Amino acid sequence: MPNAYFHVKEPKNEPYNSYAPGTLERKLLKEKLHELKSKEIEIPAIINGREVKTDRQADVVMPHNHGHKLGTVYLCGEKEVKMAIESNLEARKQWAEMPWEERVAIFQRAADMVTGPWRYTMNASTMLGQSKTPQQSEIEAVGELADFLRFNAWYLARIMKDQPYSPDGMWNRLEYRPLEGFVFAVTPFNFTAIAGNLPTSPAMCGNVSIWKPATSSIYSNYFFMKLLQEAGLPDGVINFLPGKGADVGDPVLDSPHLAGLQFTGSVGTFNHLWKKIGENIDNYHAYPRVVGETGGKDFIFAHQTADVDAMVVAALRAAYEYQGQKCSAASRMYIPESIWPEFREKFLAEVEKIPVGDVEDFSNFMGAVIDKKAFESITGYIDYAKESNEAEILAGGSYDDSKGWFVDPTVILTENPKFKTMEEEIFGPVLTLFVYKDEKFEETLDLCDSTSPFGLTGAIFSEDRYALKLMSDKLRNAAGNFYINDKPTAAIVNQQPFGGSRKSGTNDKAGSVPNMYRWLSIRAIKETRVSPKEWRYPYMEEETTEFAEVDKK
Repeated sequence: MPNAYFHVKEPKNEPYNSYAPGTLERKLLKEKLHELKSKEIEIPAIINGREVKTDRQADVVMPHNHGHKLGTVYLCGEKEVKMAIESNLEARKQWAEMPWEERVAIFQRAADMVTGPWRYTMNASTMLGQSKTPQQSEIEAVGELADFLRFNAWYLARIMKDQPYSPDGMWNRLEYRPLEGFVFAVTPFNFTAIAGNLPTSPAMCGNVSIWKPATSSIYSNYFFMKLLQEAGLPDGVINFLPGKGADVGDPVLDSPHLAGLQFTGSVGTFNHLWKKIGENIDNYHAYPRVVGETGGKDFIFAHQTADVDAMVVAALRAAYEYQGQKCSAASRMYIPESIWPEFREKFLAEVEKIPVGDVEDFSNFMGAVIDKKAFESITGYIDYAKESNEAEILAGGSYDDSKGWFVDPTVILTENPKFKTMEEEIFGPVLTLFVYKDEKFEETLDLCDSTSPFGLTGAIFSEDRYALKLMSDKLRNAAGNFYINDKPTAAIVNQQPFGGSRKSGTNDKAGSVPNMYRWLSIRAIKETRVSPKEWRYPYMEEETTEFAEVDKK
């Protein structure tokens, strides 16, 4: 048992390597890319610390060169889910009783491994498996992943320290314990950091997790699972189950031991999971905690006083970094008529300069979209715009899947603010512009607020403080992460906790104290030092004294 209060030092955000020409990190990253590319690996399930191979396999390929096979993944189903749940519940007996400081020590070590000896493995595997540039991979598969691990440990320490007031004669205290059962972590393809955070944040709180990674990002996720094992994570605390959606999800949700769902992915999938939880509600031992982040139709809104040059850079990075495959990526933009000519000229000139290609060529700004399904969906929107009399392609609009799933950065102009590409999530490098009359500023703000069912991120640009205040007020519910004179992407742990509401999710803010509370159950304890020995209250005694009449003057 611990015999002291253990202090967790407040972390600092992990600095990023630049990978500029001539730097050592550039050389080491290129060497790791070559090493990983030169061999194929097998990616099994990991259940109770053991590798489990099934009779169902799928190829793991590079999005920017889909003819190059990185490995083979073994896909799980009901049998493996049953094994994983049994393993989780057995591991929980010891894990839930382990002091919190012993648990966080494992994840703090994992963070130092991510930024130390595993840095280039995490970066290179994310580049190869998810077609990220070295900069995009560095900021999340290294920096953000380590930040999640370090700050979540610090948040948990703060929670443990938070105790209630105790009047004289009693001692009030709170006990924070894990949920009863297991947490189901369903993770997305686009961020290795999110994939790592969703199963580990509940585990840090004493829970056990089943981690179902996206099959399209399985490569980097597998390396992180191996890293956790090397960091000392006990067997069965997190079980790694690759598989196709319902093959894993449905049997998991049928278990009466489901204690929580931590999800990032599509609206459709989240709706399915939540609906199934509702259908099974009578079977669960407790009400499952449901935390989810889905997607967005994220906006940039410009006032007539906006700094055009700053907005050009913000729009370009927000719309096209990582091929627009961020939940926070800008995909619709509102521009006043008075600054439209200047913005159009400068923005299109910069978009035309964007190099697209193999991410191993460090001169490229964009790689390929994640897979064939995404390619077909994104290009379907582009073709729709090409054929419509309500839209015009100003830049891009071309694509090629002969070697990799490449889609050029595309700019669409529409006169219809309710045009399909202004309303629907595309999740690709497509930005749609709507030009409004300056005198319809407030009316267009209302339009921006009501056009999308999502409420994830948004950005406003103006040099007028009164305008910024009005824009912020009008768009209060339109974005859970709101940016003023900056792009609506790149939230940083402990600086901008991430999440949105409406159809963007439950807004539980990954990378925050509130999110950690979701994985804890609180027991309030009152200890009375000297217990009463008489059950009667003073008001029950007979009156023995006559009160003088009250002076009414």
